[in-house]
Amino acid sequence: MKNTIQYVFFLLVIASACNNSADEFKNDVEYTYSVPIYGNSWVIDDISKNHEVIGEKGLTNWTDPDTKIRIYFKTENKGALDVAFVAKSMAASEIEVSLGKESKQVKYENTGLDTLVAGRFKITEPGYHSIEVQGVEKSGAAFPEIQNVLIGGEATTGKVWFVKEDFYWGRRGPSVHLQFQVPGQAGDVAYFYNEINVPEGNDVLGSYFMANGFGQGYFGIQVNSADERRVLFSVWSPYNTDNPSEIPADQRIKLLKKGEGVQTGEFGNEGSGGQSYYKFMWKAGTTYKFLLKGKPAGNDFTDFTAWFFAPEVNEWKLIASFSRPKTNTYLTSLYSFLENFYTNTGHLSRLGNFGNQWIYTTNNEWIELTKIKFTADATARKESRMDYAGGVNGNQFFLKNCGFFSETTPVDSYFERQDGGLAPVINFEDLP
Repeated sequence: MKNTIQYVFFLLVIASACNNSADEFKNDVEYTYSVPIYGNSWVIDDISKNHEVIGEKGLTNWTDPDTKIRIYFKTENKGALDVAFVAKSMAASEIEVSLGKESKQVKYENTGLDTLVAGRFKITEPGYHSIEVQGVEKSGAAFPEIQNVLIGGEATTGKVWFVKEDFYWGRRGPSVHLQFQVPGQAGDVAYFYNEINVPEGNDVLGSYFMANGFGQGYFGIQVNSADERRVLFSVWSPYNTDNPSEIPADQRIKLLKKGEGVQTGEFGNEGSGGQSYYKFMWKAGTTYKFLLKGKPAGNDFTDFTAWFFAPEVNEWKLIASFSRPKTNTYLTSLYSFLENFYTNTGHLSRLGNFGNQWIYTTNNEWIELTKIKFTADATARKESRMDYAGGVNGNQFFLKNCGFFSETTPVDSYFERQDGGLAPVINFEDLP
């Protein structure tokens, strides 16, 4: 959806609103897009301040001159970019506005809601860009409250991408998936094996690297806080609700067993069901192994069991085993994903490598999975965020999201990795 908002300013107004020379501008300036602060801005260097100064009203409570805020957007074209802010203030102040290597000092003299002209900048190449603002000095308690950034000029004559709605999801960023292509002759899948390696520096707070997804749940690793990481295994109830308390007794997920130190309970908000997690400080740069079993148990129940292998421990650990009612199936719809569940880190990039995928069938045969379909969620598909990628890196698949990088992988693309040819060596009878 393209918003076209025109603001026309005479040269006298422009000259009095900022320190830029008048000859930078024509007699009027057309701003083609209005970029909301809430869905497109982050405090850099200190993510804890995001909730303090960025909200539904835009940039507010901005008192610290050391706080730097960046507003992100993507352009199809390069060229001149005219920038202004819809802002209000209770007192005069001065801020610094930067884009690339250019910086401008901008004074705000007015009170009440007004348009603060920053001036003209140059975009040298298409892709994602950020406008950075930082306080210089203020005569009142705070710097201006900024609601929107207005942009126009040659750089905006093509397509421009930014988050226009659904700001919560926009701030989380796009989620990306690997949909594994199971050979048609494989038969029923009893076990699904996968490996994940998160390169150093990509274990960003809020990341969920999901290894073994299936038609009724998922299993992977998360970064939950600076000092907590989890191995998570969840199974959805067949009853469709976001409130676990609404699930009828005969459609609740039943815990059969769990590993030592594993926490179990219910979850909601994105479907409801049974959840288990094991607190484990997994490390970037280390390869972890995941094994999932799905097998009908009779009487319209299916049991799903997850095991996790950490080389630091050097043995398979049981996470949990759940029984799902009204279900009679082996493993189907196998996939992996990468998502960010913490809005404060939606501006930080993260990447995961997924390798050595195998299934074990009811024909007692290991089959390697080397083909995937790359997919993404609604945030990506409606082009609110374009910072997502996936595909092949040698004999591994990869997923990457967030961080406002400019390279984008077309959604619904197909990829094939090199096969490894060495099936996992696992004695299923010895698993805990």
